[in-house]
Amino acid sequence: MSVVLQKAQQAKAAAQAMAHLAATMRNDALLALADALEHEQAYLLTENELDVKDAREKGTDEALVDRLMLDSGRIAGMADALRTLARQSDPLGTVTEGRTLYNGIRLRRVRVPLGVVAMIYEARPNVTADAAGLTLKTGNACLLRGGSLASRSNISLTRVLAEAGIKAGLPEHWLQSIETTDREATYELMQLRGLIDVLIPRGSASLIASTVEQAKVPVIETGEGNCHLYVHKDADPAIIAPIAVNAKTQRPGVCNAIESILIDEVAAERFAPLIIEALAPYGVVFHADSTIYALAQGLDTKPSLKLTPANEDDWGREYLALEISMKCVSGVDEAIQHINAYSTHHSESILSRDYEAVSRFLEEVDSAAVYANASTRFTDGGEFGLGAEIGIATQKLHARGPMGLEALTSTKFLLEGDGQIRA
Repeated sequence: MSVVLQKAQQAKAAAQAMAHLAATMRNDALLALADALEHEQAYLLTENELDVKDAREKGTDEALVDRLMLDSGRIAGMADALRTLARQSDPLGTVTEGRTLYNGIRLRRVRVPLGVVAMIYEARPNVTADAAGLTLKTGNACLLRGGSLASRSNISLTRVLAEAGIKAGLPEHWLQSIETTDREATYELMQLRGLIDVLIPRGSASLIASTVEQAKVPVIETGEGNCHLYVHKDADPAIIAPIAVNAKTQRPGVCNAIESILIDEVAAERFAPLIIEALAPYGVVFHADSTIYALAQGLDTKPSLKLTPANEDDWGREYLALEISMKCVSGVDEAIQHINAYSTHHSESILSRDYEAVSRFLEEVDSAAVYANASTRFTDGGEFGLGAEIGIATQKLHARGPMGLEALTSTKFLLEGDGQIRA
């Protein structure tokens, strides 16, 4: 028996026990997990430093290194997220529907665990803690397959969290990690229909695409973030630069950072220089259409302006770096059409004081999170009040947007009768 199959079978057995744990036990275990992260901080940081060192020696892009890196603040944030989950209402057993049928049978629809939740993810060790916490709160077992870049970090986190949970009364194997870096292990995990109840890939577009194409188990599809900022002709000039800087430069390697800016062509002469002069000092590379390229030529930006003509590929790219595409549009119609054509349906924002333009944008843009006059950087489970998140779904089935507790539950019907039979 392979290691992957053995762990999946163990997880399936653990899931049956997890589903029947009292809410108080699950919440106490979450607090124990948070304490364990803080208590084992030195060990976790040491393992993470080795991953970061290896990543830099391999020439890994610094935006990806930033996703990989842990420090005391990020560990504290992971622990706080677990404590927040412990304080949230228990989703299990919640009655979402209740009525008496025509025949007198009393029907209830209640929330229940999914079972075994498996995750395939890349260089974000905080996902390990988020996945552990969310699956624990929702009474699921969890099987993790982290990427090789964060191998030591993910394995050490899984061991610390799993042990803390078992000490708090959780069943053995409630949380496991597939530690081999062999790609065949990932492929095998995708095939375990009947053992894995749902598989969630979180990472690059290629990872997600290969999972969707190859998996035989149900998949919740998370997506890359080709996010847009649309600057309407009636935008408030005072908020344009601060939002553009925050949405692009605060953490350029995350999925809710903007990758493209659209500007109404009638306002390009006013707004494009404002945006370029705000972003240029951060070293942003601009991939500009012909109109914005011409406007940028006359700007005195320091350090030197990094400007290149945009091509068709730039409109659909997720840079995950200090790069951005800029394009003029004729108005809100073209902006919406462009976004729906090139977006990955993650997060988009319009800047405008025009009520009709804002209303149309919010209604017609087909993405998981659509903003008006705010940064896209808020698309996050914690920011939405969901506590930790297990990913941001860009699909339309079951879950969409930041996936918190409800996304890791299903429902079942409970029916009580008094001897009724169907005629």
